[in-house]
Amino acid sequence: MTRLEEIETRKAEIREEVEATEEIEKVEELNQEVEALNEEAKQIEEHEEVQEQAEELEEKSYKAQEVIKEERKIMTNEEFRNSKEYVDAYAEYIKTGSDKELRALYTTNATEVTGSVEVPSIVEDIVRTAWEREDLMGLVRSLSVKGNLKVQFEVSSTGAQIHLEGAEDGVTEEELVLGIVELKPLSIKKWIGISDEVVDMRGEAFLRYIYDELTYRIAKKCADELIGAIAQLPQTASASSPSANKITEAPAVGTIASAIANLSDEASNPTIVMNKLTYANFKAVAYANGYSVDPFEGIRVVFNNTLPAYDSASNGAVYCIVGDFGMGAIANYPNGDGVEIKYDETTLMTDDIVRILGRRYVGLGVVADKAFTLIAKPTE
Repeated sequence: MTRLEEIETRKAEIREEVEATEEIEKVEELNQEVEALNEEAKQIEEHEEVQEQAEELEEKSYKAQEVIKEERKIMTNEEFRNSKEYVDAYAEYIKTGSDKELRALYTTNATEVTGSVEVPSIVEDIVRTAWEREDLMGLVRSLSVKGNLKVQFEVSSTGAQIHLEGAEDGVTEEELVLGIVELKPLSIKKWIGISDEVVDMRGEAFLRYIYDELTYRIAKKCADELIGAIAQLPQTASASSPSANKITEAPAVGTIASAIANLSDEASNPTIVMNKLTYANFKAVAYANGYSVDPFEGIRVVFNNTLPAYDSASNGAVYCIVGDFGMGAIANYPNGDGVEIKYDETTLMTDDIVRILGRRYVGLGVVADKAFTLIAKPTE
């Protein structure tokens, strides 16, 4: 029996006692006891009400915490792709080709996740950084257009004219000749052999090693291909190819200045590309003049050793290129920014070597006339 039940029982007994007695003092005494019991009952009820409110508040707080915990389990797609669990699982997917571990993660984080195997955000950052590390490709304008890309360029034009107000003669129609360059995607591949120690790397460390190395090598190959194409540009534009001016000079004080002077007006942000050994020839010019001249005219120099060194180049060979790569060239990536990875652990199994191949489709081309000047070695 609870205390409230005891109080109600006693109050019932008091009512009977009051009815049975005629003594005024006894009645007053019983009435005082009833008042005391009522006050006690009131305090008990208030205490129980406060207790119920506290329990209700505690239950609401518990439910709120459960909701928060559940919400934390369901991450956004970006959070999901950046989580350590996903990065580790993706690294294992690259190694084994099995997406079982990734699928298990999908089932626990179904919101905003399409179900396809998505590349972790960290891989996108690694690929972008590695691509930019190749200085030349970081300057080239990039696109992501499916299939072959056709780009028009101006072969020749008469340009704008001045027309005096009130003059009877009209403005002569512009004579514009356009050419079209077609950029056909090339499948550029690079594979590396890695040891068991690298294979044993987990998560981010493994992805950084693989993607950084393969992406940089692919970017380097793209740069080499582009330089090779520029070096072969004709000196007269055609319907399918822009042209490049060509000068024949040895490394000297005014060589780069002459190359700049042969660029079109639109080539306003030139870059110098040469072999590192050729760089030494130009620096020798500065040394000979007591550093009073800058043979590079304050322009950035990017090294590419597919161009021959000046000293070993044959007569007439292009050993240096000066031009605006942002305006004059395009790199089209029809499959987007990513690098496709394939994993082969069987071919060189007996040597404890795993081969990993990276591939990227790239369409490269020169898309502006006179955006580059070729500097060739003169006949000695």
